[in-house]
Amino acid sequence: MHSFGYRANALLTFSLTILALMCVIASVSDNFNTITPTATVKVLNINRFTKKSNGDDEVGVTLDISANLQSLFTWNTKQVFVFLAAEYSTPKNPLNQVSLWDGIIPVKEDAHFSIKTKNKYKFVDQGSNLRGRDFNLTLHWHVMPKTGKMFADKLVLPGFRLPEFYR
Repeated sequence: MHSFGYRANALLTFSLTILALMCVIASVSDNFNTITPTATVKVLNINRFTKKSNGDDEVGVTLDISANLQSLFTWNTKQVFVFLAAEYSTPKNPLNQVSLWDGIIPVKEDAHFSIKTKNKYKFVDQGSNLRGRDFNLTLHWHVMPKTGKMFADKLVLPGFRLPEFYR
C-alpha cells in the first residue's frame, strides 16, 4: 500500500492547494466592493510663511481634516495607510508633492474621523515659489489586504492659495 510519508505528502499538498484557492477567492472578491470615500479639508490658519536663510520657502498650516473611508474596508482589509499632500506646479517642475500629514487606520471603526492638526511634516519648497501659489490638497490612501494585491487611490481637493507676502 502507501507509506505514511506518501499519505502525509498528499494531505499537505491538498491542504496547501485549498489554502491557495481560498486566498485567490479572497483577493478576487475585493474587486466587487464599491468604494465611496468622502473627505473635506480646510486650512484653518497659516501659522508661518517664511523665507529660510538658504532661500527656501516654508509654510506652517493648521488643518481641519474630515474623512469617511469606511467603504475601503472589506473582510480582506488588514489596514489602510492614508496621507494628505499639498500638490502644486512651478515653472521648473510641473508637479510638486509635499506630504503634510499621514496615519494608519487599522480597523473600519477608525476610518470615519475628524481631526484638527498642524502639518506633521514641513511644507518646504526649494526656492521662492510658494508666494501667491495655488495648490491642491490631495488625500491619498493605500489599502493593504490580508491577501492579494495592494491598491491605492486619491481624492483631490482643489482651491487653496498661499499668501502673496511672507509673515
